[in-house]
Amino acid sequence: MARGGRTRAVTAGQARRYLAKAEEYADAASSELDARRGIAATSLAIHAAINAADAVCGVRLGERVAGPDYDQVLALLKKAGKDGAEVGKDLRRLLPMKTKAEYDPDDIPLATASRAVARGQKCVTVARRVVASLR
Repeated sequence: MARGGRTRAVTAGQARRYLAKAEEYADAASSELDARRGIAATSLAIHAAINAADAVCGVRLGERVAGPDYDQVLALLKKAGKDGAEVGKDLRRLLPMKTKAEYDPDDIPLATASRAVARGQKCVTVARRVVASLR
């Protein structure tokens, strides 16, 4: 954990709920992309990846970052083994788009949104595999 970082304990049940949220965001991101709404699709894909990260860290480490410091999220994912590294790789590429998707007035091209949705879905796929290992 990054120095000064706060974490919260995550139970198996909570990890499953983080996965469910990630799946819902990913499904919504795909729907928004199909509707040619790049901003919404990108934002939802990012939230899918963040929740997938919480699920993976919850299962592999029993904790998640408490707060919006995504550098700490990436640092915690590094401690979560191969699965964490896999999610971290895509999340690291998604996070720079968060401000643009959520706060900037500019549009997001559909090609960019499509890549974001694919990355978010990859994170959810990893989280699904990790959470399935709880059974």
